[in-house]
Amino acid sequence: MESWLAQLALLQGLPAYALLFALLFSCGIGAPMNEDIVLLAAAALTLTGVMEPAALIAVAWFGLVLGDALVFHWGRRLGPRLFATRWIARIVPPERLAGAQQRVRRGGPATIFVIRFMPGIRTLLFFAAGTLKLRYRTLFFYDGLAAAIELPLLVYGVRFVGGRWQQIMAWVQQFQLWLLGAVALLVAAWLMRRWRKSGTKATPR
Repeated sequence: MESWLAQLALLQGLPAYALLFALLFSCGIGAPMNEDIVLLAAAALTLTGVMEPAALIAVAWFGLVLGDALVFHWGRRLGPRLFATRWIARIVPPERLAGAQQRVRRGGPATIFVIRFMPGIRTLLFFAAGTLKLRYRTLFFYDGLAAAIELPLLVYGVRFVGGRWQQIMAWVQQFQLWLLGAVALLVAAWLMRRWRKSGTKATPR
Protein backbone atom coordinates (compact mmCIF):
# COMPACT_ATOMS: atom_id res chain seq x y z
CA MET A 1 0.00 0.00 0.00
CA GLU A 2 2.85 2.38 0.80
CA SER A 3 4.23 1.96 -2.74
CA TRP A 4 0.89 2.89 -4.27
CA LEU A 5 0.62 5.97 -2.08
CA ALA A 6 4.15 6.98 -3.02
CA GLN A 7 3.26 6.56 -6.69
CA LEU A 8 0.16 8.68 -6.16
CA ALA A 9 2.29 11.51 -4.75
CA LEU A 10 4.52 11.46 -7.85
CA LEU A 11 1.69 11.83 -10.36
CA GLN A 12 -0.06 14.96 -11.56
CA GLY A 13 -3.39 15.70 -13.18
CA LEU A 14 -5.49 12.97 -14.76
CA PRO A 15 -3.12 10.04 -13.97
CA ALA A 16 -3.22 10.94 -10.28
CA TYR A 17 -7.03 11.00 -10.24
CA ALA A 18 -7.18 7.77 -12.24
CA LEU A 19 -4.92 6.00 -9.74
CA LEU A 20 -6.97 7.37 -6.85
CA PHE A 21 -10.16 6.07 -8.44
CA ALA A 22 -8.59 2.64 -8.97
CA LEU A 23 -7.34 2.45 -5.38
CA LEU A 24 -10.68 3.43 -3.85
CA PHE A 25 -12.63 1.15 -6.18
CA SER A 26 -10.32 -1.71 -5.20
CA CYS A 27 -10.86 -0.94 -1.52
CA GLY A 28 -14.60 -1.09 -2.10
CA ILE A 29 -14.47 -4.59 -3.57
CA GLY A 30 -12.31 -5.97 -0.78
CA ALA A 31 -8.68 -5.23 -1.66
CA PRO A 32 -6.41 -5.45 1.42
CA MET A 33 -5.96 -1.69 1.72
CA ASN A 34 -7.23 0.84 4.23
CA GLU A 35 -9.72 3.07 2.45
CA ASP A 36 -9.46 5.82 5.05
CA ILE A 37 -5.66 5.98 4.75
CA VAL A 38 -5.94 6.30 0.97
CA LEU A 39 -8.41 9.15 1.36
CA LEU A 40 -6.27 10.91 3.94
CA ALA A 41 -3.16 10.58 1.77
CA ALA A 42 -5.02 12.01 -1.23
CA ALA A 43 -6.41 14.84 0.89
CA ALA A 44 -2.89 15.67 2.08
CA LEU A 45 -1.84 15.97 -1.58
CA THR A 46 -4.23 18.89 -1.99
CA LEU A 47 -1.86 20.83 0.28
CA THR A 48 0.96 20.43 -2.25
CA GLY A 49 -1.12 21.13 -5.35
CA VAL A 50 -1.05 17.58 -6.69
CA MET A 51 -4.86 17.46 -6.49
CA GLU A 52 -7.67 19.95 -6.18
CA PRO A 53 -10.15 19.45 -3.32
CA ALA A 54 -13.33 19.58 -5.42
CA ALA A 55 -11.97 17.24 -8.10
CA LEU A 56 -10.67 14.87 -5.44
CA ILE A 57 -14.06 14.71 -3.76
CA ALA A 58 -15.83 14.02 -7.07
CA VAL A 59 -13.41 11.28 -8.16
CA ALA A 60 -13.40 9.69 -4.70
CA TRP A 61 -17.20 9.73 -4.58
CA PHE A 62 -17.47 7.74 -7.80
CA GLY A 63 -14.69 5.37 -6.76
CA LEU A 64 -16.29 4.59 -3.42
CA VAL A 65 -19.90 4.31 -4.56
CA LEU A 66 -19.18 2.25 -7.67
CA GLY A 67 -17.01 -0.15 -5.67
CA ASP A 68 -19.79 -0.57 -3.13
CA ALA A 69 -22.32 -0.99 -5.93
CA LEU A 70 -20.33 -3.82 -7.52
CA VAL A 71 -20.19 -5.73 -4.23
CA PHE A 72 -23.92 -5.08 -3.76
CA HIS A 73 -24.54 -6.38 -7.30
CA TRP A 74 -22.56 -9.54 -6.54
CA GLY A 75 -24.79 -10.05 -3.52
CA ARG A 76 -27.96 -9.72 -5.61
CA ARG A 77 -26.76 -11.97 -8.43
CA LEU A 78 -24.70 -14.60 -6.63
CA GLY A 79 -26.30 -14.55 -3.21
CA PRO A 80 -25.27 -16.83 -0.32
CA ARG A 81 -24.28 -19.61 -2.72
CA LEU A 82 -21.01 -17.74 -3.35
CA PHE A 83 -20.14 -18.23 0.32
CA ALA A 84 -21.00 -21.92 0.05
CA THR A 85 -17.80 -22.55 -1.90
CA ARG A 86 -15.11 -24.10 0.26
CA TRP A 87 -12.34 -21.52 -0.18
CA ILE A 88 -14.60 -18.52 0.45
CA ALA A 89 -16.27 -20.24 3.41
CA ARG A 90 -12.84 -20.49 5.04
CA ILE A 91 -12.42 -16.71 4.79
CA VAL A 92 -16.00 -15.75 5.64
CA PRO A 93 -17.99 -18.48 7.42
CA PRO A 94 -21.67 -18.74 6.40
CA GLU A 95 -22.76 -17.80 9.91
CA ARG A 96 -20.90 -14.50 9.59
CA LEU A 97 -22.82 -13.72 6.40
CA ALA A 98 -26.06 -14.64 8.18
CA GLY A 99 -25.17 -12.25 10.99
CA ALA A 100 -24.50 -9.47 8.48
CA GLN A 101 -27.83 -10.15 6.78
CA GLN A 102 -29.61 -9.98 10.13
CA ARG A 103 -27.95 -6.66 10.93
CA VAL A 104 -29.06 -5.14 7.63
CA ARG A 105 -32.54 -6.65 7.89
CA ARG A 106 -32.98 -5.29 11.41
CA GLY A 107 -31.92 -1.77 10.46
CA GLY A 108 -33.81 -1.60 7.17
CA PRO A 109 -32.76 0.26 4.00
CA ALA A 110 -31.33 3.20 5.98
CA THR A 111 -28.63 0.83 7.25
CA ILE A 112 -26.88 1.45 3.92
CA PHE A 113 -26.09 4.97 5.13
CA VAL A 114 -24.50 3.66 8.33
CA ILE A 115 -22.42 0.98 6.55
CA ARG A 116 -20.32 3.66 4.81
CA PHE A 117 -18.99 4.68 8.24
CA MET A 118 -18.12 1.14 9.36
CA PRO A 119 -14.51 0.34 8.37
CA GLY A 120 -13.47 -3.29 8.33
CA ILE A 121 -16.87 -4.82 7.61
CA ARG A 122 -18.21 -2.53 4.87
CA THR A 123 -17.67 -5.01 2.03
CA LEU A 124 -19.43 -7.87 3.79
CA LEU A 125 -22.37 -5.69 4.80
CA PHE A 126 -22.85 -4.32 1.29
CA PHE A 127 -22.78 -7.89 -0.04
CA ALA A 128 -25.31 -8.92 2.61
CA ALA A 129 -27.55 -5.99 1.64
CA GLY A 130 -27.45 -7.22 -1.95
CA THR A 131 -28.45 -10.74 -0.96
CA LEU A 132 -31.56 -9.26 0.67
CA LYS A 133 -32.57 -7.88 -2.75
CA LEU A 134 -32.63 -4.25 -1.71
CA ARG A 135 -33.15 -1.91 -4.65
CA TYR A 136 -30.21 -0.37 -6.45
CA ARG A 137 -31.71 3.08 -6.04
CA THR A 138 -31.76 2.52 -2.28
CA LEU A 139 -28.04 1.75 -2.35
CA PHE A 140 -27.14 4.75 -4.50
CA PHE A 141 -29.28 7.13 -2.46
CA TYR A 142 -28.07 6.20 1.03
CA ASP A 143 -24.48 5.27 0.13
CA GLY A 144 -24.12 8.30 -2.12
CA LEU A 145 -25.48 10.58 0.59
CA ALA A 146 -23.11 9.15 3.19
CA ALA A 147 -20.11 9.53 0.86
CA ALA A 148 -21.16 13.10 0.06
CA ILE A 149 -21.02 13.87 3.78
CA GLU A 150 -17.88 11.90 4.58
CA LEU A 151 -15.60 13.09 1.78
CA PRO A 152 -15.77 16.88 2.27
CA LEU A 153 -15.27 16.40 6.01
CA LEU A 154 -12.16 14.30 5.39
CA VAL A 155 -10.64 16.49 2.69
CA TYR A 156 -11.23 19.84 4.35
CA GLY A 157 -10.45 18.39 7.76
CA VAL A 158 -6.98 17.43 6.54
CA ARG A 159 -6.52 20.86 4.98
CA PHE A 160 -7.60 22.51 8.22
CA VAL A 161 -5.04 20.67 10.35
CA GLY A 162 -2.30 21.03 7.76
CA GLY A 163 -1.96 17.36 6.85
CA ARG A 164 -1.27 16.01 10.35
CA TRP A 165 -2.64 12.54 9.76
CA GLN A 166 -2.68 11.29 13.31
CA GLN A 167 -4.88 14.14 14.48
CA ILE A 168 -7.34 13.90 11.61
CA MET A 169 -7.50 10.08 11.86
CA ALA A 170 -8.40 10.34 15.55
CA TRP A 171 -11.05 12.88 14.60
CA VAL A 172 -12.45 10.61 11.88
CA GLN A 173 -12.68 7.68 14.29
CA GLN A 174 -14.44 9.86 16.85
CA PHE A 175 -16.83 11.14 14.19
CA GLN A 176 -17.68 7.61 13.13
CA LEU A 177 -18.37 6.57 16.71
CA TRP A 178 -20.59 9.58 17.38
CA LEU A 179 -22.48 9.06 14.14
CA LEU A 180 -23.03 5.37 14.80
CA GLY A 181 -24.16 6.17 18.33
CA ALA A 182 -26.65 8.74 17.07
CA VAL A 183 -28.00 6.38 14.43
CA ALA A 184 -28.30 3.58 16.99
CA LEU A 185 -30.35 5.87 19.25
CA LEU A 186 -32.62 6.86 16.37
CA VAL A 187 -33.16 3.23 15.37
CA ALA A 188 -33.88 2.28 19.00
CA ALA A 189 -36.39 5.13 19.31
CA TRP A 190 -38.08 4.08 16.08
CA LEU A 191 -38.29 0.44 17.18
CA MET A 192 -39.69 1.47 20.56
CA ARG A 193 -42.33 3.64 18.90
CA ARG A 194 -43.26 0.84 16.53
CA TRP A 195 -43.48 -1.62 19.41
CA ARG A 196 -45.77 0.72 21.37
CA LYS A 197 -48.06 1.19 18.38
CA SER A 198 -48.31 -2.55 17.81
CA GLY A 199 -49.05 -3.06 21.50
CA THR A 200 -51.80 -0.45 21.41
CA LYS A 201 -53.42 -2.07 18.38
CA ALA A 202 -53.30 -5.49 20.03
CA THR A 203 -55.01 -4.26 23.23
CA PRO A 204 -58.75 -5.13 23.15
CA ARG A 205 -61.21 -2.29 23.82
